[in-house]
Amino acid sequence: MSVKENLQIIEQNIKEACERSNRNKEEVQIIAVTKYVSNERAQEALEAGIIHLGENRDDGFLKKWEQFQDKPIWHFIGTLQSRKVKNIIDKVDYIHSLDRLSLAKEIQKRASKPIKCFVQVNVSGEESKHGLRPDELIPFIEQLASFDRIVVVGLMTMAPFTDDETLIRRCFQQLKTLQLKVQALNKKYAPCTELSMGMSNDYIIAVEEGATFVRIGSSLVGE
Repeated sequence: MSVKENLQIIEQNIKEACERSNRNKEEVQIIAVTKYVSNERAQEALEAGIIHLGENRDDGFLKKWEQFQDKPIWHFIGTLQSRKVKNIIDKVDYIHSLDRLSLAKEIQKRASKPIKCFVQVNVSGEESKHGLRPDELIPFIEQLASFDRIVVVGLMTMAPFTDDETLIRRCFQQLKTLQLKVQALNKKYAPCTELSMGMSNDYIIAVEEGATFVRIGSSLVGE
């Protein structure tokens, strides 16, 4: 199927999920995760009306960036090694994987402007996943007070890859609770209004639980 056809299905699913949870569909942004597809397929996504593109490796991101430059809004959604920050920092609009102080220091050092960051939280507790433990989140946010190149716009998580809807939903609910806790701190550098959660297999549940950015790859642009 074309990206445009896939997008219509996804947008309809999001619309229905928003109706079920009394939300406005405009609150939810779709990020096309283009890490496994060609520049041509990414171009198709842009032509279908997608404005947010997500990449998870610096080399893949740079190849796409060379072709598209500032046409899309760029999201770096993968684990970011501190030594790779300099390669991407002034080209990305959002980083979804801030999860340690050493990375924050490198962003602060390399960025020429404030960067919108999501703090990654490992709410599922799976050892295979990156991110802060929930109890580490508030102390970490407090540590960022002097970093004027970092704006914590929200939180990000990945739910377990499972058919257990209850477990997935619980993860997303936990992240929403944590987001509200950070918001309640009233930190100018951490407005924390956004939630980056939900992928091809679970974005409908994520939207029902408050996601404002969903990161969709295979069911939108293909493998």
